[in-house]
Amino acid sequence: MSTRVAIIGAGYAGLAAAVELTRAGVDVTVFEASRVMGGRARVVEKDGYRLDNGQHILLGAYTETLRLLRFLRVNPKRLLSLPFVLHVPGRLNLRAAALPAPLHLAVGLLRSRELSWTDRFAALRLIRFLKKCDWKLGEDYPVSTLLKRTRQTPLLCELMWNQLCVAALNTPPEQASAQVFANVLRDSVGASASASEMLIPRVDLSELLPVQAGVYLGTNGTAIHTASPIKQVSLIDGRFFLEGDPGESSHYSHVIVATAPYHASSLLGNFAELTYLRGQIDALPHEPITTVYLAYDEDVSLPEAMIQLSGSVVQWLFDKQRSTGEKGLLAGVISASGPHTALPREELALQAHQAVEALFPLRKLPAPRWSQVITEKRATFACRPGVVRPLTITPVKNLLLAGDYVNSPYPATIEAAVRSGLNAARQILRNPA
Repeated sequence: MSTRVAIIGAGYAGLAAAVELTRAGVDVTVFEASRVMGGRARVVEKDGYRLDNGQHILLGAYTETLRLLRFLRVNPKRLLSLPFVLHVPGRLNLRAAALPAPLHLAVGLLRSRELSWTDRFAALRLIRFLKKCDWKLGEDYPVSTLLKRTRQTPLLCELMWNQLCVAALNTPPEQASAQVFANVLRDSVGASASASEMLIPRVDLSELLPVQAGVYLGTNGTAIHTASPIKQVSLIDGRFFLEGDPGESSHYSHVIVATAPYHASSLLGNFAELTYLRGQIDALPHEPITTVYLAYDEDVSLPEAMIQLSGSVVQWLFDKQRSTGEKGLLAGVISASGPHTALPREELALQAHQAVEALFPLRKLPAPRWSQVITEKRATFACRPGVVRPLTITPVKNLLLAGDYVNSPYPATIEAAVRSGLNAARQILRNPA
């Protein structure tokens, strides 16, 4: 049988796999349960607004994602490129310099007037510690333990390391994997100035990559079936069949399951040899991400495109006018679990507005004319020490997994998703039918 691949899921992982295989001339069919491609990084239309289901940023260190965007001829101007900056109004302004590593961070620390020499030396001590052990800790433990062992100051923990940990791993520092955090630091602030750059999409997440991938796949003969949920995968006489496939008699030599983990397990229910794998997937803990959108009639321009808030339920605030040109629209992000998960949406929107009000103490800021709260309850797996993530290859020959939860050195990010899809595709290219 010739190589014929079914990809279940048109998120960033599934699309990355589809592009890689299509580029190699493989016969590929993509199935997506939703009407919109992008998975958990997609656009949502509400009250005339096109909103991302969660505010995402990319980093210059996202090498495979950026390579894929270049291959798809996505205009680089669709990403707002900013130097690594941590801006907490009234408390911290840290901006990396345009210099080679590690000078870009060292000079940024020196220029930050809010940091004492004790703070600066502590930050450099953490980076030196990680470099000395080649960014490998030997044993994994919580990020909070790493910060304690390297004698980080309370100010750095509060405003820098803890917030970077939650933003990158979507897991509180008391529970987050120090090794994965070290991997993130190694490839961002521990690398070059360009690797630590923050890239904020100027278009919605569906438009950024999925739409462009869809155009490429469609013009190169790859079929994409949206609004086509697949219920289960079966193997009969060496061929894979999909329950829910519009072409009911279609069969495939390979299948890539590129859905969220909580959908993947049920898809694999027909395989007794995958019982352990399904249990492994089902055991993955998850963390939520909430995005609060606020639309104002008045000018509410922020000092930076992205700022960090102190003493608020909202951790990060994005000025959408600076990225997408939408005047008066702000996006507040609340990562990981916490007391806020018990609050109703109206209260979250109110607290987000109060945090914005506090940024403009000399004026009376009216309530937003519109707000929307979007919560992904299982946005990412909880990136904790000891969490066992499944491999790309499964015990069933030619049945593979892709997704940001699949085993890799990185947390659940767009880059992890793209890399997993590319890895699954390359496994097939090495082992065609």
